[in-house]
Amino acid sequence: MLGEIWRNHLERQGCEVESACSQAEAIRILQRRRVDVIVLDLILSDGSAFAVADFSSYRQPDAKVIFVTNSTFFSDGSIFRHIPNACAMVPAETRPEDIGALVEHYGGH
Repeated sequence: MLGEIWRNHLERQGCEVESACSQAEAIRILQRRRVDVIVLDLILSDGSAFAVADFSSYRQPDAKVIFVTNSTFFSDGSIFRHIPNACAMVPAETRPEDIGALVEHYGGH
């Protein structure tokens, strides 16, 4: 639901957006096309967000990852030590306009 809201907003901004609901789907997208920015829920219901971020850092090292979470687990900033292509971590209730601004900033458009 929230992903759809962000997707719709990013598309209205002119971004090309692909959505994935699992680690496997995200990996397939990263294997077939180049991406600039990944907006990634830290807690996936099917798979690991860390695995997606790790794969992207290997396969597409220039892709930036914006993590979204409801958790305070990485509130100390340690995620940036673990995931080299992490560029931001925002709460799940972040407004679509703010997600769009981050994507635009890190995507270089």
